[in-house]
Amino acid sequence: MDLQKIKTLLDFVGRSRVSELVVSDADTTVVIRKPVRDAAANQEIATAIQALSTDEPARSENRPQTQLVRASTSGIVHRSSSPGSAPIVAEGDAVEVGQALCIVEAMKVFTTISAPFGGIVTRIFFEDGQEVAFGDPLVEIG
Repeated sequence: MDLQKIKTLLDFVGRSRVSELVVSDADTTVVIRKPVRDAAANQEIATAIQALSTDEPARSENRPQTQLVRASTSGIVHRSSSPGSAPIVAEGDAVEVGQALCIVEAMKVFTTISAPFGGIVTRIFFEDGQEVAFGDPLVEIG
């Protein structure tokens, strides 16, 4: 089965009400499943949409003061892109969405950890060369 056919099937499932699709072609079988939302999740989404559509500005006490960026994989974390160079970010730096924060190395594969949101780096939880596990906090952005 070619990649274009799989992309077409993914697009179809994404746009339709189909929750699961199984397609077999020669010796390949592709299973595509949509996550199922329960009634509580649908109610939370409806409440969030309603809150966003009100004319009142968002209150700052409802927003978290800071947010954590966590390790997406286990490995050795590096603050700079190469040995001896300056750190990618430091505490107090302003970062934008998608900006590199650090690099995690696992089995000679280097994964760049990027900022999922913008703000000011308020805390860095690791030392250069430290081992981290999946989900460990790396950087706090406020």
